Order: sequence, then C-alpha cells, then structure tokens
Amino acid sequence: MVNFFKYLLLSALAVLLMQIWACAEKGGPKPDEVEVHLGVDPSNLSFESAGGVQELAISSNAIWKLEYPSGSWARASLQSTKGDATVQITVDKNETTERRQMDFTLTAQGAQSITLSISQEAAEGTTTSEEPELEDFIDPDNTGMRSMTSLELSQEMGLGWNLGNSMEAILANNGELSGGETSWGNPVVTKQLIDAVKAAGFNTIRIPVSWSHKMQNAETFDISYEWKLRVEEVVNYALDNDMYVLINIHWDGGWMDAPTYENQDYINNRLAVMWKQIAKFFRNYDDHLLFAGSNEVHVAGDYGEPSSEHAEVQNSFNQTFVNTVRATGGRNSFRHLLVQTFNTNIGYGVRHFSFPEDEVADRLMVEVHFYDPYQFALEENGSTYLWGVENSGNAAHSGWGDQDWVDEAFGDVKTHFVSKGYPVIMGEYGAILRTSLPSPAYEQHVESRNAYLAYVTSAAVSNGMIPVYWDNGYTGNNGFGLFNRNNGEVVDEDALQAIISANR
Repeated sequence: MVNFFKYLLLSALAVLLMQIWACAEKGGPKPDEVEVHLGVDPSNLSFESAGGVQELAISSNAIWKLEYPSGSWARASLQSTKGDATVQITVDKNETTERRQMDFTLTAQGAQSITLSISQEAAEGTTTSEEPELEDFIDPDNTGMRSMTSLELSQEMGLGWNLGNSMEAILANNGELSGGETSWGNPVVTKQLIDAVKAAGFNTIRIPVSWSHKMQNAETFDISYEWKLRVEEVVNYALDNDMYVLINIHWDGGWMDAPTYENQDYINNRLAVMWKQIAKFFRNYDDHLLFAGSNEVHVAGDYGEPSSEHAEVQNSFNQTFVNTVRATGGRNSFRHLLVQTFNTNIGYGVRHFSFPEDEVADRLMVEVHFYDPYQFALEENGSTYLWGVENSGNAAHSGWGDQDWVDEAFGDVKTHFVSKGYPVIMGEYGAILRTSLPSPAYEQHVESRNAYLAYVTSAAVSNGMIPVYWDNGYTGNNGFGLFNRNNGEVVDEDALQAIISANR
C-alpha cells in the first residue's frame, strides 16, 4: 500500500513538472519568474496646516513595505502587507512657521521603489522668516538682461505650457478670500512635474498666480511674504530647467473685472500697490522671467464687444502695470513685460488695444488667448465634438471656427502686432477632451481634437506667436490635462504629440 501511494505521488509530481516545462516552452512565466508590480495613487499628498487624514491606494502582487521616519508628524495606518490595500496617512497639525515636506518610500522585492511626497502648509498666519526691507527703487541694472528686443527674445521661447489651476487657486466666501495651490483639486506643485514638462518638449511655462487670498492686510494689499517665497520656489523649478517663465496677477477674485470710470482709480491704485511688491521681490531675476499685468479683464458676466469706456479703462490697467514695474528699477528697468488685449480677445485687441508708453524701447509683448470655436473648445455639453472643414455639415460640428477662421484671426495678429515689432504670446489655448463620448464618436473626437491642436499650434508659430497650451491638471471628462500632476507622467500622449510635432 505504501508503494502504491508513493507511485501516485511520483506520478502527480511528474505531471506537474511536465506542465511547468510545457509552459516554459510556450514562453509562459515560470513560477519563480512572475513579474512583480507595485503602484500607488496618488504619489503626492498635500495637507493644510491643520493636518488631517487622506487615503492612498497601493497595488501590488507581492509583499510591500511603506517606510518613513519613526515618531514623525506623518504616519501610515498600514506599513506592510501583501496585495492591494488602502492606506490612511495621518498628518499632525503644523504649529511651526515653516512649510514642511517628508518622503515615504514604498518597496517590494523585485520592483522599483516608489517615493511618496507628503507636504504640509505652515501654521496659519505665520511666515517662514522676516521679510527683508527692499528699496522702492534701485539704479537700473542690465546684468543678465541681454540686449535683445522682445521680438528677438520670443524666438527663443519655443512652445509653452500652463501650470493652470494651481498657484491661482482661490476660494471666495462672502467676500472673504482664502485657499491655496491645492484648493481646486491639484496636488502641491513639485519639481518632478516641471522637469517632466521640460522633458516633454516645452521651453516656456506660464504660471497663473493669485495674490489677494494671501494678503496679510486686505486694506493695504500687503501680500504675505510666505506666499511670495512659495511662488518663487515654483518659478525656480522652471528656471532651473533653463525655461522662460511668465507670472501674472490672474483672476485673483475678480477685482479687476469692473473696468469702468467709477472703478478706474481704485483698480489702478490696487494694481500699482500689488505689482510694486511683486516686482521688487523678483527684481533680481534675469530676462528668463517675464511679468504679465493681468488676465482676461472684462466686465463680469459680459464677454461681448467692449464699449469705448471699458476698453479705455482696461488699457489704463496696462499702462499702470508698465509704469509700476519700471519704477522699481534694477533689472526691472529692462524686463520684458506682457500687456493684454480686452478679455485677451484677438478681435477686441485689433479694434480697441492701445500700446502703453514705455521708457525702454522694444521690451513689450502682447498677450491674447484663443478658444475658438467655443462650442468645440470649451462647451461641456458634449454635443459639439468635431472640428475642421472636413467635418462641416456634421451635427457634431460648430458651423464655424475652422482652419480659415484660425488663419484669418492669426493673420490679424501678425499684421497689427508682430509686424509692428510686438511679439504675441498666445497665453492660453486648447480644447477639452470629451472622454464620456461613446464609440465611435470618441475616436472621431480624439482625431479631430488632435488635428485642432496641431493646426492651431502650427498657425500660431507661423504667424510669429508663442503658443502656450492651457493645462488645468484635470485628466477626466472635459479636462485639459496632459500630465499626471502627482508624478509628471504623460497621460495624453496623442494631444502632446499633436502640439509638439506642430513646431518641428
């Protein structure tokens, strides 16, 4: 009987070995060659100063470990297990005057380790250090400010990308402004992200910034030193990559969206006070840093043709901006500055824009934006998802805004601005990705959207414009995101290549 059981055992073992051998012969994995996968989402977590709890999802088919300093201000609910798991990250209240950051390391044998970044804002109402007293004016200094006209400089700027919905994220509640760079759903901006943007082929980055939600005194418009330091940190991520950087006063709660004679003095005064602070703080940077005075100024709720009053007042904002920056001296005496058309509209610019006077010659650029046709580029109901003359007559086509429209609009830009020596920054453009469309409509939309991005980018370049794609960080339905803001990975390769290839 013992021999019989031994025979059965040996037979079963032989069958198992034959199956393993057959699997190996066919190219299948051997038992000890199963590929180990390891992933985490998200790879960056950001917390307000009050602390709290957030979750991250770890996926793996092996035993993994989450390592971080013991006794620290951030900790995980689970440090090691096998397989998929949801882990809670708890962060203590930050009572220090410093913004802090910590790295967790996720490992599994046979897989590449992953670094998780945990960051937290400084305690409310604190600054990282005492702000140094800066002189209102210093002697002009052209060090690092090459003897290049704005038109010559623009030819080095290449393609641009927007760090949208991050540094301009702001919350308004009954007139009170608050918030921070994570308030609109994006994670804390990291150098890893900006490095990825550079590696993808962009040479210019536009950083929309709000400032009013970070004021120490709302009556005197005194901007927090801590916030200026944080903006500077992000600016340096790009400058360290030899990129050109544009910073502005973005929507900022909408206080500029009332360009009337009644509000003109108040807005110009506030604009001057704020730009004086910003310009002084960034005064020592070279000509890779550019300032833009405002963003899409219009009458709140009215996107139509401006009246002569509205256009005149908005033009005065451009003049105030230029005068204020130049009055701080130093390298700002020679800095390249961007002034905007009314609501950054090309047609309104052609008909209503006035060039501000400037004490230095050939150091001004004009900024416009382009989201035509609106139904295809921005409208979120999903019904207009095709573009181009090849789709005219289709129910999913807007009926306007095709290649001839782009050529005419950009031709006007070249005639009225570029040919007069004023380069034009197309500071925003793009079209939302409608991922909720069913097949085959979705595939048709993607093809049409890629054609739109390629054509608009190419036409902008050929007409002397610097195209700066609008990326709001959102990669879901109706989003503009090209990159995963958590780790810098490209998530819309088709759109990225449509943009990059158009400049070759």
